[in-house]
Amino acid sequence: MMKFKNLIPHSFQSVGQQMGLAVQVVDGKLQIRSLRPRPVDHRPLWAQRLSSKSSFCRAVVQSGLLSRRQMVHAALRYRLGRSKDDAVIYWQIDELNQLHDGKLMWYGANCHRQKNRNASWVMYLLKKHYGVPQDTFQPQHCFFGQHLLATASVSSVVCVVEAEKTAVILSELYPQYIWLAAGGLGELQVNKFFPLRHYKVILFPDTDPDCIAYTRWYNAAQQVVSSFSWPKNNPIHVSDYLELHATKEQKSRKIDLVDYYIESIKNSATIQPV
Repeated sequence: MMKFKNLIPHSFQSVGQQMGLAVQVVDGKLQIRSLRPRPVDHRPLWAQRLSSKSSFCRAVVQSGLLSRRQMVHAALRYRLGRSKDDAVIYWQIDELNQLHDGKLMWYGANCHRQKNRNASWVMYLLKKHYGVPQDTFQPQHCFFGQHLLATASVSSVVCVVEAEKTAVILSELYPQYIWLAAGGLGELQVNKFFPLRHYKVILFPDTDPDCIAYTRWYNAAQQVVSSFSWPKNNPIHVSDYLELHATKEQKSRKIDLVDYYIESIKNSATIQPV
């Protein structure tokens, strides 16, 4: 009996070439592979990872903070991504649509960060993957959500909070404002404010027992308004809402505005932070 490996599949090869396929027999087995290179995805990196199904997005909906429709809307507006291991990716994209970096964070079903997983950065992971030294090319971070300024009117009120999670949720609860996030207590840096110079800006620091966050952000705001590039007739307001309304117990937990909102809803109270 003639073995398949002894057959020369000329007809297969000719048909395969017409289809862009390479056909050959190896050890009696027919192997087919594509002659065409894999298509290159030319979309921006954030668009390749765009998703409303990350651990964060699912937790927000399951917790009842936002409806599924609201979460999808917020995910599209803020261009939220999802990593292969289910982290949400908070992309930092500026008003010129330039991508600066992306922060990966993991959330539990209770909508709080997973304590056993530290946040990571896309640029750090890319350097690690390609063997590039971490001290080469340090990305300049911007406010999370800054790309929303590209379509904002000059009469818009820009609210800046610390956590990306807070900005995303409050953007659906109070859509009349533009919500940005610094990304951390120490991330409210003077050089990030330049794109906000023509807007009314309100800062919402987290609260704590010793008023550390409020004081730090207040001082940062004074630095900004005293700089030569900031319009002298445009003061930056630092909200003391949490300092005035949060309980001693809440301050001990260092809650932020969305935490206060959630706990107020449970207690059937309403809030007007701005």
